[in-house]
Amino acid sequence: MSGVGRSMVLTFDDGPDPRYTPGILETLRAYDCRAMFFVCGEMAVDNQDLLREMEADGHVVGNHTWSHPLVPKLKPSRIRDELGSTSEVIERALGAPPLWYRAPYGAWNRISFEIGAELGMEPLAWTVDTLDWTEPGTGTIVRRVLDGAAPGVVVLSHDAGGNRSQSVAALRRYLPQLLDAGYHITVPRR
Repeated sequence: MSGVGRSMVLTFDDGPDPRYTPGILETLRAYDCRAMFFVCGEMAVDNQDLLREMEADGHVVGNHTWSHPLVPKLKPSRIRDELGSTSEVIERALGAPPLWYRAPYGAWNRISFEIGAELGMEPLAWTVDTLDWTEPGTGTIVRRVLDGAAPGVVVLSHDAGGNRSQSVAALRRYLPQLLDAGYHITVPRR
């Protein structure tokens, strides 16, 4: 992300999860910030109300495959199924397919890039990994985000895939600090 000034992107993977995603949405709403949510189809299919809430709040809903597999280990037909079925759920819920996708574990391969492009999606990785999935403690997550803060940074967090209460609590702490430091929390547009 070049030419972004003091802008940063917050991303949340693996959801939506009705236990944790609403708290993240509530915090983002309180500070009038937009984020990107890379959703798994198996979670999205039963939580389409949360997809609609994300879109209504101006967030970007991206594709994170159906079942969170290690993509390079899959046959091309399975990669297409993982991405295609998730795009279909998103399109049914929101009226348009996603424009962005992220490979689970950040494990991409040429075939996944090609299939993503065929489905009309751009890949998006991250530059700061909170490692929140390891449940390192709220303070550690906050410190990782604040230490990594810089113009153009893309922060990886999770709103599902385990107990994400630390991730929700950390966002409540680091978001106002980022804003006070002059960062603009935004999402890429195509």
